[in-house]
Amino acid sequence: MINNKKGTAQALAYDTIRDRIFNGEYAGGTKLVEERLAVDIGVSRTPIREAIRRLEQEGLIKRKKVIKPSEIDFRHLFQMRILIECHAASTAASFMLEKDVAKLRECVEIGRTGLPNEVIEANKLFHDLIVQTCNNPIMIDTVDRMQAIIYMFSTAVVIHKRPLLIEEHDKICQAIAERKPELASVLMKNHLEADLEFALHLMKV
Repeated sequence: MINNKKGTAQALAYDTIRDRIFNGEYAGGTKLVEERLAVDIGVSRTPIREAIRRLEQEGLIKRKKVIKPSEIDFRHLFQMRILIECHAASTAASFMLEKDVAKLRECVEIGRTGLPNEVIEANKLFHDLIVQTCNNPIMIDTVDRMQAIIYMFSTAVVIHKRPLLIEEHDKICQAIAERKPELASVLMKNHLEADLEFALHLMKV
């Protein structure tokens, strides 16, 4: 029970600080003070400290100050993500277990019928399942350290209903299920590039 409470406090601190950075409440250059955040969010300083450390690893905070990534920063991050996830999609088409392919299909179905928060979670799971299949701990860790940025883009494309988002997931799933590595890789590349351009356009509006 204690561990569950600790985990809940960590998640609350992380989600709150991350979302406040994304919605502009904490602007670039804002100094994050652990004591104030702990009182404001209603948790102890330990989960605050751990949330800040995680967000530093994910590139949103440096020396306890908020960083606002530029368009170039986002493009560089997505170049790495595309390289990893294209490789992972190709690997998944060769080695993903049928039970995990079934989970991909469930994610696609939730994408069609779920509420926005359910679709965001399904979107994350869809990509996580594929990345995990690459069985490369360095690649998996690299994607993990992009999670805040990935969440921001995932939220943007779902909330603003990017055209063909779920259809692209379905085609990637089909390519993996039909054991077509090259097709799965190309479809993933096109999918992530479309996510990037759509979200960057929203930021400029």
